[in-house]
Amino acid sequence: MKPEKAGSRKPKAHDSWITYRPEIKVLDATVRDGGLMNKHRFDDVFVKAVYDTLVAAGVHYMEIGYKASKRIASPTEFGAWKFSDEDAIRRIIGDNPTDLKISVMADADRTDYHTDILPKKDSVIDLIRVATYIHQLPAALDMVKDAHDKGYETSLNLMSVSVIKDKDLGEALEVFAKSPVDVVVIVDSFGALYSEQVRELTQKYLKAVKGTGKQVGIHMHNNQQLAYANTIEGLILGANRVDATIYGLGRGAGNCPLELLLGFLRNPRFNLRPVLQCIQDVMLPLRAKMEWGFTIPYMITGQLNLHPREAIKVRESDQPDEYVEFLNKMEDGAT
Repeated sequence: MKPEKAGSRKPKAHDSWITYRPEIKVLDATVRDGGLMNKHRFDDVFVKAVYDTLVAAGVHYMEIGYKASKRIASPTEFGAWKFSDEDAIRRIIGDNPTDLKISVMADADRTDYHTDILPKKDSVIDLIRVATYIHQLPAALDMVKDAHDKGYETSLNLMSVSVIKDKDLGEALEVFAKSPVDVVVIVDSFGALYSEQVRELTQKYLKAVKGTGKQVGIHMHNNQQLAYANTIEGLILGANRVDATIYGLGRGAGNCPLELLLGFLRNPRFNLRPVLQCIQDVMLPLRAKMEWGFTIPYMITGQLNLHPREAIKVRESDQPDEYVEFLNKMEDGAT
């Protein structure tokens, strides 16, 4: 699990599957990313079960939801975890007397961050992750500064990296390196990346933040059943922050499964059994009510490097398995 030098893929004699890299930190996004499938309407019993599981499993961070503006997203349309108000979080975890840190995601241009994100001394939240498209960077950087100045750990998640031009990405990384952000995350929003692309991106991000003390993170989607493979590709190359979800629960095709990741990392702080118990007791019954994970429409949007919104629509339609028709429609739209 030691990072390789950039450009090197030759195994080293001292590499060992019985060692681990303690600087790798795992963030579970089950409630936040999974909430995209049900408008964030998870009840308190579900969220508490995930929290208790992650504490018992030794995971480092739990992303409990979004910090969305109530002027843009109506509380009557969305559940509590679209907004992650302080009282809602404390209703689940109290003062959080554990070493599991709490994260929320704040979308650029869609968060009233000056007022809704409290000073850290008044909040049980530890990490603010700012999600941004490249054209929103000025707003995102101001959000990062605001959160940093309030005392939080911070992360920048640059979304849809698979469609960003190399020149634009290079300039963005230069700006990130000069900002107060703690972590910059490679986000495969469309589940379109292959291992070669993950390798190139990881090396590019690592080079950009070298000497700054910042960390590189990985957030993968499973449209082509590559979320786990791409995640460990980034980790082996030297990324030290990684996202996963229990049983892969997440938008559309879902994410890197936490249960796979914990087994790979070999860190003795992790305990797989609580995660398996949660899958057995919580995720399997949920799976009977709500679909997520790999299906052919998600594969198609991933292969075409398209947002999965159309795949989500067709899976919710009365003809979810008309695969050839869907492929034709997506190819026509992509040209």
